[in-house]
Amino acid sequence: MPRVFKATNIEEEEKEVKKDYLDRHMPHVICEDKVKKGGLFKVKVRMGENYAHPDDHDHYISTIQLWNRETLLAETRYSSGAYSNKPAHAEVDFFINAPGVSMNLSAMAVCTKHGLWQSEDKAVKVI
Repeated sequence: MPRVFKATNIEEEEKEVKKDYLDRHMPHVICEDKVKKGGLFKVKVRMGENYAHPDDHDHYISTIQLWNRETLLAETRYSSGAYSNKPAHAEVDFFINAPGVSMNLSAMAVCTKHGLWQSEDKAVKVI
């Protein structure tokens, strides 16, 4: 099983020293806190907040996934050069049909050089 990197597993002192490295690899789930049952809603997954990730032939974001607990909801894959070989905040919009129960969303992303990264959980109340 691959090692999964999470922000919660890293000491605060180490986060400050490696803030650019951590930021560019950490996926973020961005969506509404409350959604209507049965309706489509947009979930954006964005890599990093302040630092762009490289887009080199051997170092790029190859996969972004969206999960609801243990269920894979959506996935997208990238090739090197998808962002014109320039550093970028890889991002994707997924459109999800809200189930009848509340959701606990998280994103996972694969960096071809630094492995698998998991976002913090995002609670979504379905009304």
